[in-house]
Amino acid sequence: MSISEIIMLWSDNRGLSLLIWAIVLVTAMYLARSSAHQSIAAMARSVRVALRMSAASLMALEQRMVKRNKQVILQAGQESTERVIEREFQRVNTIVERDLSGYPAAQRTITDLINKIETDYQASNETPPSPPEWLEAVDTISRIEKGGDSTVSQVLQSIQETIESAHEETVKAYRKSSLDRLQVLKKMLPSWRGLSQTVSSMSTAVTDLSERTVFIDKQMEKYERMRRKDDQVARVLTSSSMTQFFVAGLVLVIALFGGVINYQLIALPMSEMVGGVSQIGGWRTADIAAMVIIMVEVAMGLFLLEALRITHLFPIISSMDDKMRKRMVIITLTILTILASVEASLAYMRDLLALDREALAQSLVGVAAGNVEFRWIPSIGQMVMGFILPFALAFVAIPLESFIYASRTVIGLATTSGIRLLAYTAKMTGQMMYQAGRITIHVYDMVIFLPLSVEQLVRNRKAALDIDDVDGIIVKSDETSGGVKS
Repeated sequence: MSISEIIMLWSDNRGLSLLIWAIVLVTAMYLARSSAHQSIAAMARSVRVALRMSAASLMALEQRMVKRNKQVILQAGQESTERVIEREFQRVNTIVERDLSGYPAAQRTITDLINKIETDYQASNETPPSPPEWLEAVDTISRIEKGGDSTVSQVLQSIQETIESAHEETVKAYRKSSLDRLQVLKKMLPSWRGLSQTVSSMSTAVTDLSERTVFIDKQMEKYERMRRKDDQVARVLTSSSMTQFFVAGLVLVIALFGGVINYQLIALPMSEMVGGVSQIGGWRTADIAAMVIIMVEVAMGLFLLEALRITHLFPIISSMDDKMRKRMVIITLTILTILASVEASLAYMRDLLALDREALAQSLVGVAAGNVEFRWIPSIGQMVMGFILPFALAFVAIPLESFIYASRTVIGLATTSGIRLLAYTAKMTGQMMYQAGRITIHVYDMVIFLPLSVEQLVRNRKAALDIDDVDGIIVKSDETSGGVKS
């Protein structure tokens, strides 16, 4: 039977038939009211309980994810701090071996030089020696009045000349000795300057060492807080990881644009080398070859930085002995240089091909091809770009490592936020379904309001009759009790 036949089941009049159907449906709903209410309430409660359980499970999963993310970020922070502390200890070791290993010998040399300089300085500042005491007596005698005696006068004159001669010789000897000492001190001037430079360099080394020790102390304190799983340190590391994630992502985007430019430089000449019509899996062979060259350059740069221990994406490379790592550095740098040279030649070939195509296009339209002045400038520019871009792409390993390590934290935070949102949505959906069940019950009663109103009127009338009966019984009992009393 079709729907129209079912509607017209009771009468040929469509309105009358619909009215009968409505009466039958309302009656059936009225008779099944209690069961329907229980079913709707049970379904709403079941959905609410299921969603609340799901929300609780998601919240527990979120807590585990938060704990796991904290462990991951603290572990990454510990590894980074360990590398920083190790590098600082290596620098301290270098300072000690380079500047402070000869400290005892330098100290002895400095002490000897200081003692020698002090001795010579004290000797150079000596005062003239005082004349002997007999010189005073002789001088007194020489000043006696001569009294007209020529013999006495000659003796006294001779004594005076002797005294003056002795004094002049003493002064000359003292001046010569002082000049000799000053010449010695003058010769020691380079030693003074060397001593000053030695002391200054040692002071610089000690100051640098002191600064390194202060920095190491701070890093050790930070490391201890990480070991204690301090929440503040975890928040700081999380913020730093997010900043590192976005900065590294920006640098990778810049490197991607550089790779696109590099691809454009070598795609055209590669089509001339490997064929412009051959394809591999729907892709042109020339395009695949150009992309392979770029990816090989990136890989060589990655291996080069790993061998130099700048990045740590491949621990097996950094764990090699120094001799093997040096060989790897030389090999990767050689391959990278060869590829850069190949790209430079391809960039020059691209300029020639572009010039040939331009000349061909001009000849086809009947225009004579002219010599363009300073045509060599763009050619050299393209060659330089073709040679430099591979080395620039080689350093993409540094932001790539930062992006990979920071992405663990960012993905963990995003997953935690998504789980928290799902838990909140499940809880709210459960509450909404429960309220929707209650609303459905009220809507159900609104549909069958007519029989419910009749039922309510009957109940009210029956209640009124019951009240009247009770009142009549009370009145009769009162009358009976009153007659007995009288």
